[in-house]
Amino acid sequence: MPDTWPELTLVLVLVLLVAYLVADFVARLVRSLLRSVIADPATEALYVERPRRIVATAIFVITAVALSFPALRLAGYQTTVGGTPDALGRWLLASGLRIAIIGILAYLVIRIGSAAGRRFEREMSRGTGLDVLERTKRAQTLSRLIQRTLAIVVSGISLLMVLRELRVDITPVLTGAGILGLAIGFGAQTLVRDIISGFFLILEDQVRVGDVAVVNGQGGLVEELNLRTIVLRDVEGAVHVFPNGEVKTLANKSKDFSYYVIDIGIRYDDDPDRAADALRDAAESLMQDDRFRPSILEPLEILGVDSFGENQIVLKARIKTVPLKQWEVGRELRKRVAKFIRERGIQIPTRQLTLSVPPDVLRPTVEREETGKKP
Repeated sequence: MPDTWPELTLVLVLVLLVAYLVADFVARLVRSLLRSVIADPATEALYVERPRRIVATAIFVITAVALSFPALRLAGYQTTVGGTPDALGRWLLASGLRIAIIGILAYLVIRIGSAAGRRFEREMSRGTGLDVLERTKRAQTLSRLIQRTLAIVVSGISLLMVLRELRVDITPVLTGAGILGLAIGFGAQTLVRDIISGFFLILEDQVRVGDVAVVNGQGGLVEELNLRTIVLRDVEGAVHVFPNGEVKTLANKSKDFSYYVIDIGIRYDDDPDRAADALRDAAESLMQDDRFRPSILEPLEILGVDSFGENQIVLKARIKTVPLKQWEVGRELRKRVAKFIRERGIQIPTRQLTLSVPPDVLRPTVEREETGKKP
């Protein structure tokens, strides 16, 4: 124990106190900034309190370490950890402090971007009406894209700045990045095409996360929409990944609204008007059901006689629903239509097979039966 231990203890206590006050001040600023961005008590623990604690801890450690070496020298205590105290102290107060600040700022920018994306999604999902679902899906797509892009850009810039503070020559890195970009421009034309196609796909709002779409003949739910790929999951759970540049045809089945189309075949001796009335009554009973009323936008629309088959007349109708609810409403509508047309005596035609046998084929058989001879 050195003779200056009272001074040493006092100095260390003061260093820790100053470090705590600085960390608490910065943490309060961070919390106020994040609260102004997120403004959501439900997610405050994740997007506000957790970053605040991380920043407060990092600032406390950085400040304590940065002040410790000058304070120890003032107290008359000499240390040789990591070399001479002067050199180590200068590095901590210069490059070390800048590296820590770069890391903290990069973390804060990424977290603020995530909080802003969360708030953007929440603001777009407010209100009532059919357009709320559309705005929400578009907001989710744009928010995820912006967050990923921001994280990649900020992380890359921060890494280069840290390397520079560590006295690493970043000129070859920048030169290599330029050469890589040139190589991508000439050799990776497919990747560039995918990125450009994905950008316009998102910009023009052709499809969003949560939509049901048919891409190049394959249908499914859009789970991810990136600058390079679009990811679908079909009804069997299989995941299909399509490069955006390879998307030749795209049909969005859940944008703004949806229709469920139903075809009903009746016999030629049945009245099409009676069958149409049965369809309307079935749809009316469906609209009176509290489970399905919010999903139906308009009453059933009878399009009329659509075609003539070999043994049936085909009626076509459709019902307008909110996006993604057309199949649920359509299945229930088919069940009720089957019940109503059966109650009203309207029969669904079935395929019948008529077999004609020429008389000359039956005559030898009849003659053998009359004479009692075996064939």
